[in-house]
Amino acid sequence: MRRTGLLVFGAAAALSASLLAQGSGWSPAHGHLTLPVWPGAAPGAQANLPAEADTTSAKDNLIAGRPLIRLGNVSAPTLTLYTPKGKNTGAAVVVFPGGGYNILAIDLEGTEVCDWLNSAGITCVLLKYRVPNTGPYPKSPAALQDAQRALGLVRLHAKEWGIDPNRIGVLGFSAGAHLAAALSTHFDERLYDPIDAADKLSCRPDFAVVVYPGYLALEDKNFAPNADIHPTANTPPTFIVQAEDDPVHIENATVYFLALKNAKVPAELHIYAQGGHGYGLRDNGLPVHYWPGLVEVWLETIKMSSGLPE
Repeated sequence: MRRTGLLVFGAAAALSASLLAQGSGWSPAHGHLTLPVWPGAAPGAQANLPAEADTTSAKDNLIAGRPLIRLGNVSAPTLTLYTPKGKNTGAAVVVFPGGGYNILAIDLEGTEVCDWLNSAGITCVLLKYRVPNTGPYPKSPAALQDAQRALGLVRLHAKEWGIDPNRIGVLGFSAGAHLAAALSTHFDERLYDPIDAADKLSCRPDFAVVVYPGYLALEDKNFAPNADIHPTANTPPTFIVQAEDDPVHIENATVYFLALKNAKVPAELHIYAQGGHGYGLRDNGLPVHYWPGLVEVWLETIKMSSGLPE
């Protein structure tokens, strides 16, 4: 009976992925399970929205000499599963690409990140969340709704996906880093009416990685902490990295780190002299390029990437 149920689930998921890919500006590589975040329309969904598309133009900048996909008009959020092909530590990371809550850098800060995590024996779940104008919370709750729902779905499917449900973290870049911090501080109550079993499970991340964040310090208020992102003792352990010359401002990292420290949350902060913003994992010829290795060490230090439990 269980095998039949899994086959039916797999067939339904494959059909959903096929339908979601139609008219999309981006589709996952073949062989990756993709699920819709919402069984029907997302909360507050509007009708007659523009079609999802890669908004990159010839005038857009390159990163480490290569282009990237700037995915826009996302109204049907999805989860895409990337499973390690060798060693599986049991840890999983839900990845939030950045893009100012306007677009998603879906390869630079998404699929390329999943490839790295898989190489470290970590399952990656890429969240294609709604944009544009879906954050930062509370300006709009949409992206945070997608993130809350995503964590519940990953925990619901943890056993069949080879994941320890107590070692599921989040990793975000720029606006996605803000989303990771928002989820780390807004997990006690769903921002939508519960739908199914996934919404009965905790959406609290077990750890968070925050890479060149925005919206965590308010520039128009002399870089005061964002009161809508308020860490408590229950906020998960957090790793933060940013370059001092980031035009989005280093205070987003330092102010959030101090807020975590004051809440007695274990946190690790890395500040590099140079690097700018929006480099992802690509080699920009600067030391900041080595931050992923530091994350791997940190995950071992906080005992989140050891082997699967017996």
